[in-house]
Amino acid sequence: MTALPIAPPPRILSTEKWRPSRVLPQRLYRISGYSFGEPYFGRSGGNRFDAPGWKFNKAEYGACYLGYTLEVAMAESILHDQMPIDGKFLIANTVLQSSYVYRFTGDSLLLLNLTGALLKKLSGHGDLTGTSSYGVPQQWALAVFNNPARYDGFIYASRHATLGKAVMLFDRAEAKITQAAFTPLIETPGYAKAAKQFAIVGM
Repeated sequence: MTALPIAPPPRILSTEKWRPSRVLPQRLYRISGYSFGEPYFGRSGGNRFDAPGWKFNKAEYGACYLGYTLEVAMAESILHDQMPIDGKFLIANTVLQSSYVYRFTGDSLLLLNLTGALLKKLSGHGDLTGTSSYGVPQQWALAVFNNPARYDGFIYASRHATLGKAVMLFDRAEAKITQAAFTPLIETPGYAKAAKQFAIVGM
């Protein structure tokens, strides 16, 4: 049987109020190349769940991407476009030294969990985060944004750290989260362990 690519979102994704997950911002990690301006909600259309209206200069929302763990945040950011060589990631020291880990505080976030059983019930599957084409995933994100439950964002399976989960926040969540701290990536507790797991070698 040939697997079908992921289809556009079913109508009920944007109309039925699905039970949300409540997640504290303190649980999440964000890696940025900037030491200011976070959380940043992008509208470029260059990321998987960005607003599809970017094509017409009318992005419906801004998007901010975070990981449930430092490992997921690293895999989805500095390793996103990298290919290993002989099982190792050779990353420029300038990149490692100019990357920052942000932690946040604030009110509980209302997130739709687009993994597991709910994703299957919505006729979705791993291609939501596995496909290299962003067109359909952006439609799914817009459907969640338009849901009357007004979710702050959603949880999804990390493409680059497949045992982990990541979060995309809509800019409507900006008022709920406050930057609590940021540290250079290489000075962040847990970095050495994560770098060893991924076999990151600075160059």
